[in-house]
Parts: sequence; C-alpha cells; structure tokens
Amino acid sequence: MKKLLSMVLIMVLLLAGCAGNKASSGSSKGGSGNAKGYPKKAINVIVAYEAGGGTDSGARIMLPYVEKELGVPLNVVNKPGGGGWIGWSQLANAKPDGYTIGYINTPNFMTGYLDPKFKRKENLESFTPIANHVTDPGAIAIRADEKRFTNIKELVDYAKKKRLTATSTGVGSDDHYASLKMNDQLGTKFEPVQNKGSAESVTSVLGGHVDVLFANVGELMSLHKEGKIKIIGVMNKERSTFLPKVPTLEESGYKVYSWSARGLAAPKGIDPEQLKVLQEAFEKGIKNKEQVEKMGKLGLQVQYLGGQDYKHLLQSDEDEVKKLGKLLGW
Repeated sequence: MKKLLSMVLIMVLLLAGCAGNKASSGSSKGGSGNAKGYPKKAINVIVAYEAGGGTDSGARIMLPYVEKELGVPLNVVNKPGGGGWIGWSQLANAKPDGYTIGYINTPNFMTGYLDPKFKRKENLESFTPIANHVTDPGAIAIRADEKRFTNIKELVDYAKKKRLTATSTGVGSDDHYASLKMNDQLGTKFEPVQNKGSAESVTSVLGGHVDVLFANVGELMSLHKEGKIKIIGVMNKERSTFLPKVPTLEESGYKVYSWSARGLAAPKGIDPEQLKVLQEAFEKGIKNKEQVEKMGKLGLQVQYLGGQDYKHLLQSDEDEVKKLGKLLGW
C-alpha cells in the first residue's frame, strides 16, 4: 500500500512539474515582445525631405497617434537631398534594432537604385515594409497671377511652342516623371528644375524662379484654397475628393497620370517580434479617425496597407518605374 501511495505521489509531482514547464514556456513565447521590453526608448523616423513638405507634414500629423500605441516618442529626423537618397541610404544602413525607421516615397525611392548611373548597392530587399500611409495624386499648378496660361489646355499648347521650367523634387521623383511623361506623350517642352522637396518647389514658383509647379494634391491644396496658387489639373483618373472643382488631365484629353505613395519601412534584418509591434501600432495610428480627418484637411489621402499588401504595392510601383526608365535614358 505504501509502495502504491509513493508511486502515485511521484506521478502527481511529475505531472505538476510538466504543467509548470509548459505554462512557463507558453508565457515566455506568448509575451516575447513584452519580455524584450520593446520599445524602451524613442524611435527615430527618417523623412528624406525637408521640413514643411507633404511627407514631413503627414508624418507629424500621424506619428503622435502611433506614439500613444507604443508609449515612446517618435522623433522626425529630416534628411533632405539626393532625390531622397541621403535619407534612404541612412535608413538602409542603420542598425536594425527597431529604433530607426523611416518614410519611403515611390516612385523616386525605386529610381534611386534602379538607375544604373547611381550604382547603388541598396534595393527593395534592403528594407522591411511596415505600412503604407498615404497615396497622393499628382497635380499641376501655376501662380495665381499667371497670365500666359490659366488652364491645363492653355498650358499644354504654350509648352508645345515654348520651353517652360518645371519643379521636380529629385531625379526620378513622381514630379519629375510627370513632366517627362507630358513631354513624351504630348510634345511639351518642360525643363525640370531639381530641388530638395515640395516646400522649395512652391517657393521657387511663387518667387517667379520656375514657371510651373509639379507636385501632389496634398502638398498644394491649402495654398490653392488660400488663393496663393492655382491648381489647373489633377493627374488622376478621377477628380480628387479634396478638389472636386479641379478637372483631371484626362478630362481635357491628356491621359497622363502621376502619383506618390508614402509609407514606413525599417532596415532589413529587424527582429520579427519588433516588426510585429511596429506594424500593429502603425495600423492603429493610421486608421485612427481623427488622424484621417486631420490628413484630409491637408488634402492627404490616407490609404492603409500593411504586411503583404504593402509589399505588393511596392513591387508594383517598382515594375512601373522599370517601364519609365526609358524617359531617363536607361
């Protein structure tokens, strides 16, 4: 009898020990992100354009909502120049510890590594997508007091006869491609003038240094409504919900389209658990209704895409840039 009781006691102890080990193992695995305590400090968010531009403005509106989810500050670090690649090079080569992420802007992001003359070692695989934030259609604007042309048809007719300078936020940016597409498809004579971002594009046109402003709806809507500039065409298949009175180029018979997608990425090699924390936080921040409303007031169209959906968008944009390479002489 004593022998039987001893055996029963041993079995109970063994089963209790196994259960304890399983519970301990499950707790450790299920809370691995919390166990690592990520994030423990502020996260730097690289914006590859100057302060005051469309990407910078959108980032500063959205990031506070993500801060609430993560519990740490998200600090915008502006790194303008090189068509965005001063910032993107730093992002690609940053330590993948989860404390440096950044915005990437298509299509100029792809141009920087697809154009053979740059000889960059980085490519799409050098980055880990987190989430898309904004999709912003291209727009063409002029000074409010412009007399040579007042609508898109007059501009195209004028630009076919005389050379006009046009703003561009870097070689291979969506603004750059927009003017090159018009030259290629319509026979216009736009001459791109490169700068460090949309804020500089605006000041160069308002100051009379550049003739035509190529940018995006979100970068120009407020200035248009204030009467400082006049948007004469949107380079989208449908009119912008933010500018319902402004016609598309297609309505005037010009099937020329342009857009920019802006989202977040981390350097290649980030820990999967940290990536998951970031993706979940950015999904909540980007989908926040108040954030969407604030972005809308600036004419910025929020389009959340996460995980594989965002990766597919980037791959699709990369394929489009490969087709446009001929406009840059690749």
